Amino acid sequence: MALREFTLDIPSGRIAGLRGGAANAPNVMALHGWLDNAASFVPLAAHLDGIELVAPDLPGHGRSAHLPLGADYSFAAAVNAVLDIADALGWERFSLLGHSMGAGIASLVAAACPERIERVLAIEALGALAEEPERTGQRLRDAIAATRALKGKRLRVFPDIAIAVRARMQGVTGSALEEGAARLLVERGLVPVPDAGGMGYAWSSDPRLTLPTMVRMTEPQVRDLIGSIQCPVRVIHADPPQPYLPEPLRSERAALLPHGELVVMPGGHHLHMEQPAEVAAAIGDFFRL
Repeated sequence: MALREFTLDIPSGRIAGLRGGAANAPNVMALHGWLDNAASFVPLAAHLDGIELVAPDLPGHGRSAHLPLGADYSFAAAVNAVLDIADALGWERFSLLGHSMGAGIASLVAAACPERIERVLAIEALGALAEEPERTGQRLRDAIAATRALKGKRLRVFPDIAIAVRARMQGVTGSALEEGAARLLVERGLVPVPDAGGMGYAWSSDPRLTLPTMVRMTEPQVRDLIGSIQCPVRVIHADPPQPYLPEPLRSERAALLPHGELVVMPGGHHLHMEQPAEVAAAIGDFFRL
């Protein structure tokens, strides 16, 4: 599947992204991970067929607009952004393919709007990151302090793309990334900026995305959300598991799905980019059933 650029407008601003496939095939929206972008799905798309795939740069990421000043990058806002994108595409019912943060967002959309979501393929996440109830106050204080201090921070400027690629290979979530995959994300996620009399490159993503989340759900709330997803869900996890979703937690969450199945395969956090053929085989005809 070859992907091409697209743009559309939703209430929060302009959305850019990549799309491809057959116009009359099942509609699948692909949601990338935190600080990634639509290029996250380029390797996997080469191994998929029989679907219409739309991979947006989520608000504040890649080439999409940043949210207006004063707006918050919450999961609730992300759910509405996904629905607004679907509305702009004319999609009443559709499936979701999500990686990491995108898989978490897909979980919330499916729980919130069962009448619109046909299937969910979740890679390396299910549900939202949870917080211990007794840390609620401290998390809110930390988030507000970081938000108020953001005005004084400067963007990192790279003298060339190669240095940015090496930085991205180290991983924003603590997981390393192969050079080819990192380059795909970096080339879509940089903008040229003036630097010491010349030109350099800075991340195009909104700096507000790096702020701590003000309020998180508790684990019981996340489990109730997962248990309320009515559509078929296939979860693909890499082995070894990520620190943010260790065993047995990730298996316990998958077991809560009324119509779910779990696939575990060797790989890293970005296995859909680094092992696209294997992940595509695990997806199979899931979206066409």
